[in-house]
Amino acid sequence: MAALARPLDGKMIGGVCAALARRFGTSATTMRVIFLVSCVLPGPQFLLYLALWLLLPTEKTASTAW
Repeated sequence: MAALARPLDGKMIGGVCAALARRFGTSATTMRVIFLVSCVLPGPQFLLYLALWLLLPTEKTASTAW
């Protein structure tokens, strides 16, 4: 499994769904659809997305790594 980090490519808003998709081995589109469907259900999905956006580190590239 890949490390949980927001990618620099393939993201739409914050990269949270793309990071979760890489982590669990699914496509980013599938993860986005799951998130949108889950927003219909009661719960803190949107707050969880914002928290992950703030707390997940961005992915390191070869040019930014030492």
